[in-house]
Amino acid sequence: MSDLILEMKHITKEFTGVKALDDVNLKVKRGEIHALCGENGAGKSTLMNVLSGTYPFGTYSGDIVYNGDVAKFHKIKDSEAKGIVIIHQELALSPYLSIAENVFMGNERMNIKGVIDWTKTRSEAKEMLAKVGLENEDLNAPINSLGVGKQQLIEIAKALAKKVDLLILDEPTAALNDEESAQLLEIMLQLKKQGITCIIISHKLNEISYVADSITVIRDGKTIETLVKGVDEFTEDRIIKGMVGRELTNRYPERTDCPIGDTILEVNNWNVYHPEDPHRQMLKNVSFHVKAGEVVGLAGLMGAGRTELAMSIFGREYGQKISGEIKMHGKPIQIKSVQDAINNKIAYTSEDRKTYGLVLIDDIKRNMTMAALRHYFSKNGVVNSNDEIVAAEKYKKLINVKANSIDQTVGSLSGGNQQKVVLAKWMLTEPDVLILDEPTRGIDVGAKYEIYCAINDLAKAGKAVIVISSEMPEIIGTCDRTYVLNEGQIAGELSKEELTQEGIMKCIMQHNGKGE
Repeated sequence: MSDLILEMKHITKEFTGVKALDDVNLKVKRGEIHALCGENGAGKSTLMNVLSGTYPFGTYSGDIVYNGDVAKFHKIKDSEAKGIVIIHQELALSPYLSIAENVFMGNERMNIKGVIDWTKTRSEAKEMLAKVGLENEDLNAPINSLGVGKQQLIEIAKALAKKVDLLILDEPTAALNDEESAQLLEIMLQLKKQGITCIIISHKLNEISYVADSITVIRDGKTIETLVKGVDEFTEDRIIKGMVGRELTNRYPERTDCPIGDTILEVNNWNVYHPEDPHRQMLKNVSFHVKAGEVVGLAGLMGAGRTELAMSIFGREYGQKISGEIKMHGKPIQIKSVQDAINNKIAYTSEDRKTYGLVLIDDIKRNMTMAALRHYFSKNGVVNSNDEIVAAEKYKKLINVKANSIDQTVGSLSGGNQQKVVLAKWMLTEPDVLILDEPTRGIDVGAKYEIYCAINDLAKAGKAVIVISSEMPEIIGTCDRTYVLNEGQIAGELSKEELTQEGIMKCIMQHNGKGE
């Protein structure tokens, strides 16, 4: 049997005259973990959709050779029948069905009468869950009772139940914390030992260099190179060079000529209780301030209360029994709704851009202008479409949104470009305070750099910027000052000089010590 399990030859795929893939070639060895790297919109997911039959045979040119035979997949079921299973970034689980039902969804265990055999379903589901380290989970628990990390592992169990030979994982760790990501990577290494070949798409280059045997870099729909572990340089900087076509000497652009002015936002003794449990306090006596031209970080472990703090300030979108004081430019203000927050020049970009940030079926123009529509693009309730077009074109160019036009549907954009549209949407409200919650989650290193440049431009314009990020290097690289949150309280405040990963963790550990 050939050493290659998969060879994709001269794959070209077009969408309405735009070449998403241009003569792409890919070779994957049997039993290896092969990574696909590239900027958002480079064509990685498109290539895997061609392979899996999501884009059927005949809609692309070129050949897929799988296990020595030319494959002509017309639908996903065809590729699954050959042992190819793809796990997309958006998980395909039914939230109200049980774990066991989800493991065999679309692949049900039937008896000879065509009725689901529940005994067999549960016993085999338990086997599959054991392979991904979830042997102690309640098989009858609904999927929506589990965290995202466990849901991702259940997707892998679901793939194993289909007798997978080639497993494709598209951004599997994008929404996971460090601990969950490490667990998933270890399971991939276990699958490799069992002879299963994996293709992983990820922007987390440290994870790629740890888990992958070889890396194929795609740029602008073309294959650039394949790096092999033990033969080629396998560092993050080397991968970045292939992705962006140049050395990226500084991942965090320097902020110069940006004097820090007077305090714009001040929050004092902020208390918030859980939205469903009035006795559970989520934030306790939180106080902080942000000045004009300053970028302030909110650091902390998962569940520390950073997003809850941001959402409760932004129009009381989270929590109940909220108390405390908010001042803008030294004057107390009342914020009881999102509209109040916008009126007081406060903006918030959610960590979940697809659910809370964008209308995916609408175009770029409408998404950019919707938050500012009332104040800036309408008069007496009538929208001025020309003003909308001018503003959307300006911001598309300003923050480099890669799209055919402002009439393109937002759902068709890559993750990085969707994030830029969210940023433009709130910049158009001309806020004095901009709260950015995980602004670079799930986007590539080149798009991250452009987001950091936009943050610098906001600071230079005299705005107060708050950055919430789970990536400590990002907080260190972008912020002038950082508040460390732990268990709903401020555990410490660190200046630029004091700001290190060790310093952040020290604050958290000392605060835990006080609690004990």
